Amino acid sequence: MSKYTVSVVRYEKPFLSVAKAVDLSRGLDSLPAQAKVFMKPNIVFWTKAVPFPKWGVITTSRVVEDMVVLLKDMGIHDITIGEGTVISKPKDLETPAHAFKTLGYDALKKRYGVTYINTFERPFQKVHLGGGITLNFNRDILESDFVVNLPVLKTHSQTVVSLGIKNLKGTIDIPSRKKCHNETPGQDLHHMVSKLFLPMPPMFTLIDGIYTNERGPNVDGLARRSNVLVASSDVLSADMVGARVLGMEPTEVPYLVHAARALHRAVNLSDVEILGEHIDDVASPHEWAFPYNEDGTLPVAMEKMGIKGVSYRKYDLTICTYCVGLTRVTLMAIARAWKGDPFDDVEILTGKVMQAGAGKKKTVLLGKCICEANRNNPNIQHMIPIKGCPPSPKSIFRALCQAGIKADPDLFEHMDRAMGIYMKKYRGKPEFDENFFRISYSSP
Repeated sequence: MSKYTVSVVRYEKPFLSVAKAVDLSRGLDSLPAQAKVFMKPNIVFWTKAVPFPKWGVITTSRVVEDMVVLLKDMGIHDITIGEGTVISKPKDLETPAHAFKTLGYDALKKRYGVTYINTFERPFQKVHLGGGITLNFNRDILESDFVVNLPVLKTHSQTVVSLGIKNLKGTIDIPSRKKCHNETPGQDLHHMVSKLFLPMPPMFTLIDGIYTNERGPNVDGLARRSNVLVASSDVLSADMVGARVLGMEPTEVPYLVHAARALHRAVNLSDVEILGEHIDDVASPHEWAFPYNEDGTLPVAMEKMGIKGVSYRKYDLTICTYCVGLTRVTLMAIARAWKGDPFDDVEILTGKVMQAGAGKKKTVLLGKCICEANRNNPNIQHMIPIKGCPPSPKSIFRALCQAGIKADPDLFEHMDRAMGIYMKKYRGKPEFDENFFRISYSSP
């Protein structure tokens, strides 16, 4: 039986470590001469307001530049870097531009002649993925000759891990992303993500684990300096090995199980040859789920604070990325508003399917989808709907105040600044180096 090759390499030196991972995996062996290459890093979040933890959240500029150099050395001149970053205002074009500039992509353009694009500013094409599922993909990646996929090695609070296949979600438009978070039986988020790689041109995946992220995929996770690279010309094999490096079996990741079954592949790495480091020598268990109390009504950290009188159920697969970001700030606002007295028996619902329970005095419905799902719910005594898709931060603030939760307005007026709070965990720790997200002007 032929096997799929995956390399596992310790990151030790600029350029040389990435070159070793590519060489061992033979990941660029099928790269056509004079190919048009699309490079897909992971820039899941960005804000211009404050510095925020990029480690384990965003693909390092170090790895991006090293891959560009390798491609240029192979005679590749047409290289496009593309990403569709999730931001609080979907029509905001300045923030993605700021991200590209800050990460040094301007320098890559000047030095190597690469192009970089915000996929939301480019055309999309409808693609049929089977089973009646259609999603709109960025046309630039579909029309390329070859894809270099550069995800981060991290866990994900909904999909368990976010690796090569999940990274391709950044190439679909906003309506398609929302469609992935649906309530249709048999077509949940795991199933939808498992199909994202199907329309791709030939692809090489290099998972950037210089920094990894526990309870990712965003800034509220816990970053680690892990110094590991995982590479393969087969994205499913790369992801299965990446999951093992994060300390979990591929069978624990539903989207990997779906993808493997669709391809009639094993999910136990029996058809994968691993070159370089042994997985057990680099693996480190990473938690993926934020812990909630036993009845799933409040994060454990907030329960330990003694917070009472409010229920904020753990979000499910139907909540989309934009409302997940709003949930992060809303929970922070509730924790800050807690002064020791119980709140007024409030429940807060999110996603598309949660139903209000009986006996709560006030029910806050965060987002258009959950408002529609509960508009005729007889259990609701006092409904506080927060409409919008996504709802505005100010409307959330007003709803919390209406529910008797005296939130800090500054958190919602300057929501992006709140992300800077997470920097405190990393201050004074030299292993968390911002230089990995800059492009140096010396040769590699």
